[in-house]
Amino acid sequence: MLDTRRICSLILTVVLTAPPTAAAQQAPQADLQPAVFSAFQNALNLSYLELFDDAAGLEFSPTQIRRMREYVKRAKDACAKGFKEQSKSLDKVLAEARSELRRESGKLSEQQRHDLHCTIQNHRIEQEQAQMFARHSVPLAYAHKEAKLDLIEYWPGEAKRIAQDIASRAYRQREHGDVEDIGFREIIEGQAKDIERGKEAIDEMRRLGMMPKELEDEKVFAYVNGLAQRVAARSDLQVPLQVTLLDSEEINAFALPGGYLFINRGLLEAVEDDSQLVGVLAHEMAHVAARHGHRLMKKATIASILYQAAQVGAVIFTGGAVGIGTYYALQYGFYGLGLALSLELLGVSRDYELEADQLGVQYAWNAGYDPYGFIQFFDKMATREGYIRGASWFRTHPPFYQRMVQSRREIAFLPAKADLVVETDEFHRFQKNLEGCAEGEERSAAEQPCKPTLLEPYEKDCPLPNKIDYQPGQPIEAVCFPTPLASQLPAY
Repeated sequence: MLDTRRICSLILTVVLTAPPTAAAQQAPQADLQPAVFSAFQNALNLSYLELFDDAAGLEFSPTQIRRMREYVKRAKDACAKGFKEQSKSLDKVLAEARSELRRESGKLSEQQRHDLHCTIQNHRIEQEQAQMFARHSVPLAYAHKEAKLDLIEYWPGEAKRIAQDIASRAYRQREHGDVEDIGFREIIEGQAKDIERGKEAIDEMRRLGMMPKELEDEKVFAYVNGLAQRVAARSDLQVPLQVTLLDSEEINAFALPGGYLFINRGLLEAVEDDSQLVGVLAHEMAHVAARHGHRLMKKATIASILYQAAQVGAVIFTGGAVGIGTYYALQYGFYGLGLALSLELLGVSRDYELEADQLGVQYAWNAGYDPYGFIQFFDKMATREGYIRGASWFRTHPPFYQRMVQSRREIAFLPAKADLVVETDEFHRFQKNLEGCAEGEERSAAEQPCKPTLLEPYEKDCPLPNKIDYQPGQPIEAVCFPTPLASQLPAY
């Protein structure tokens, strides 16, 4: 017998379920006086660049810093636990709904079946969203807090050591310290041998239909390619640089062995001036010059790389997505999926990434651009863009404090140059042209509403699922804990 009341109850959960948050968790108490805790919160909300300037003037004791570290760890664990528990609860609801669908499948009206499909679909979306926060977004957000605590505690002493190295000229002995010889030195021999390997990887992806559409705008390409070629000419590259723009929202750029540089539209939209874009491009060129891809790919075949791509649930370079949860994530801008066939998927080592940071800073400087652009873009991604949209950009990189300090140290060691470029009129013209690309894309989508896509939900015309209301730049605590942090503090 058809249990209409039970089915209606299951269907209503799609509308009545509270928006997904980790609200069941209470913010942990901090073993600090309220004024001290508030000062820490204000400091951790500063950008990395601001903290570099302000760290020496922050008067926190070692004991206070230790207690704040303990608080951050407890808060991270509590927040992640809340989303994990939410995922488990949704798992039970999904199991019940699927069981009901199996039992009553032959008795359901068309409308009841549709509504039950929507219930299952939306709860599955919400579950994958909760898992994403628990596994990626929350750890990433708190990793930045831990890095900023490192900066508060250690940067003043590190700054003194940098000054001492400059005074004693010990900095001249650092690896790759021969910056006057950029373009004539050889980071590692054999760059030309990588050209065929990179071409094979690209051909294989095209053969498998995994290469997304390129961004086809002559003016946009002319600016980006011209900028990249200027930097390449002042780098240690010994192979031609071949630039490709990809029509992907993922904020990413990556280079394959042999000088194949791919730049996503999302990155072009995210940078704020020439120096930021140069910083990222120079970093990727450094991977090529140091043959990091070759050194990693010696241990992996193209087939194994593609297999790993399938394991992370993404189609190469965000050409499409696997699973309705991924559809939801892209639809609402939560995170990008440009993970496959980049160095991170091959297990890029900390040493390689740090070496690319150092060389990238040198190449930007040598090309006449402000090397602080790289730190500023990192800062933008970490602070102003929120912790989610750029999650994959940070996914397997070395500890953030280490990256920031090494880049800052390298900049301090570089010979002074006048009139380093930050922003040009050419960049502003490029931005206008890029806006035209987005407008053209919207018109194309409107003209082809039924165009097939891998990002379509399975069941159409469903209510929107509950989504985590997390805005760029918002503290992660806003979705972790329902009560203001101040009310969770002990009274002193």
